[in-house]
Amino acid sequence: MAEIVGGGRPVNDAERRVISYLRDNAPADWLLLHNVEVPRGHDVFEVDLIVLTGHSLVVVDVKGTRGRIEVSGTRWFPPRREAFGSPVAKLRGTAKALKGLLVSKATQLERVYVDSLVVLTSPDAELIDPAGRDAINVTVLPELLATLSDVSRIRRGCSPDARPYMTAILDALNQTVRRSTAPPRFGNWEVEEQLGGDTKITEYRAFNVTVPGSETVLLRVYQADPLADHEARAAERQRIANAYQTLARIPPHPCVVRSRDFFAIDDESRFVLVLDDVHGEALHLSLGKGARLGVIQDLLRGLAHAHANGVVHRALTPASVLVTDDGHAVLTGFDYAKPGPRNYTVAHELGNVLDAHYVAPECQERPDRMTTASDVYAVGAIAYQLLTGALPTSADAHGPDVPEVVRRMLDHSPAKRPTAAEALGALEAAPVQESRIKRLMRRIVSRS
Repeated sequence: MAEIVGGGRPVNDAERRVISYLRDNAPADWLLLHNVEVPRGHDVFEVDLIVLTGHSLVVVDVKGTRGRIEVSGTRWFPPRREAFGSPVAKLRGTAKALKGLLVSKATQLERVYVDSLVVLTSPDAELIDPAGRDAINVTVLPELLATLSDVSRIRRGCSPDARPYMTAILDALNQTVRRSTAPPRFGNWEVEEQLGGDTKITEYRAFNVTVPGSETVLLRVYQADPLADHEARAAERQRIANAYQTLARIPPHPCVVRSRDFFAIDDESRFVLVLDDVHGEALHLSLGKGARLGVIQDLLRGLAHAHANGVVHRALTPASVLVTDDGHAVLTGFDYAKPGPRNYTVAHELGNVLDAHYVAPECQERPDRMTTASDVYAVGAIAYQLLTGALPTSADAHGPDVPEVVRRMLDHSPAKRPTAAEALGALEAAPVQESRIKRLMRRIVSRS
């Protein structure tokens, strides 16, 4: 039975399950510290669990996410909910920060390995990580003890025996971490679950504490630098507020995510964007599962509505589209959108976030030239991928299952592309054409 040496209140049942499991099953000389905060300068790293084993110090993040979770780049795509930033990337940063703080208290702790581990607690959770970058730092509850006990995880240069450093580690932790006494709270929104994020944005699912039993919302909490000079702070505030200002221009529409609130906390070191918690999964997970004309039409409905209100999305990919449980598509991801004329721009940030597969030819080298026509091209690329299972190229944007209007959306000349509203009208007016395979199947069935 491991010893719990301190900590705050667990945020959810998943954390309680992991803490109690280790308390009851881990070796007696292991020490547990749960629900603490690691301050570093003006940043605060929230840590679900710290485990001091006989050979390393392990920073643990607990995730109750269910089902098949697909990793693509720096995003995790779970079923029936919006994609979120990889918790592995953020946790590695937290481990690195904690190691630096420990060494600053006692230089001999340079020899102690600080590991990071994300624990999936749901019995049906499965991580699909083709690139293998995140999987090495992810485990499931039944394998948690074995992973924590694995001495081979220790990197070269660190000691495989942490026991001589126990007293120094505990003294350094006592000087460094602080107890988290309650779930994070932003205004009236109390965190139910941390979904993920990176060094700039953390995403949470939260509920309104003033209305018990209220529906959940999605919080995007943006980090800011309160010590920057006036000009830098103004630019940062404009960049962070961009999604809210953009969505504020768009009247409510079933195919566009709704923004509920935006506010600063503390000394403007963080900003909070409150969005609808759309119950669905990222379109990224639906690619290759067969065409859904209704999803394409919903995409165009949402885009036409945004364009009609002066908004250019600029970063449309399957990852920025949610498909609800009843099959409707909802546009999200407006952080880099352009909400009409203004005296500043966030276009210089686009080069770091765009997926070239969905960028119109005229914008490949100049993202700042994005227009409503380039948005239409992006939807055309998504539609083509849904219909054929492949991305379009200059040579293959054709085929019996690709409507003529989709081919026109992919025209290399922006002037020849239809508007989103025109493309929607063409799709709604066109008769549904059966593929050759479907027609053949119908003949076979009719003869049997």
